[in-house]
Amino acid sequence: MELLRLSKAAKRLGVHPVTLRLWADSGKIPVTWVGRERRFSSIDVEAMKVSTGGERVRLEGLYVRVSGSSGQESSLETQEKELRATSTGEIVKVFRDRASGLREDRPGLDRLLRAVADGSVTVVRVTHEDRLARFGVGWLKHLLAVHGATLEVLRPKKLGGRDELLDDFASLVTTFAGRLYGMRSAENRRRLLAESGQCQGGDR
Repeated sequence: MELLRLSKAAKRLGVHPVTLRLWADSGKIPVTWVGRERRFSSIDVEAMKVSTGGERVRLEGLYVRVSGSSGQESSLETQEKELRATSTGEIVKVFRDRASGLREDRPGLDRLLRAVADGSVTVVRVTHEDRLARFGVGWLKHLLAVHGATLEVLRPKKLGGRDELLDDFASLVTTFAGRLYGMRSAENRRRLLAESGQCQGGDR
C-alpha cells in the first residue's frame, strides 16, 4: 500500500484536487493526515475509481446577484436557497454580487470565471439567466465551454423585476454619460493645449 499526496491521488482518479478534497471532507474516501498534509491510501483510491465508474464529478459554482449596493439580502438568500435545494453535485462555492447585470467588472463574477478557468468549477448555476448578465450571456456560455464548463439556469426565460430593469437602464445611461463627458473633457484639454501653444508662439 502506498500513501499518495492529494495531487497524485486526484490525478489517478481523473478528478480535480478540489473534488478529492470535498470527498475527503464529506467522508466519501478515507484520509490520513501526515502533519498538515492529506494522504490517501492507494487501495482506497483504486476502490473509489471503481465506484465512480469514471463519471465526471459536478463541481458547482452557484452565482447569485442583486442590482442594489445595499439591502435585498432576502433576494440573495432566496436565490442561494433555491440553487442549493436543487443541487445534484458538489457545491464548491457561492459567488455573490451586488451590482447591475450590465456591469462587466463584478468581483463575484470575476472570481467565478477564475474558478472555471482553473477547473475548480465545472457547472455554473443561476436561478435566472439575467442573474449572470443582462446582455452577452451567449459569449459567457462560450467562454465556459472553452474551459469545459456549462451553465445551468434553474428558471429559464424569466426576466428580473421592473425595479431592477429601471436600475439597469439608469446604470446604462450613467455609463454612457460618463464616457461622453470624458471624451469631451479630453477634447477640451487638447484644445486648451493647442491654444496655449499658439499664444506662446505669438508672444515671441
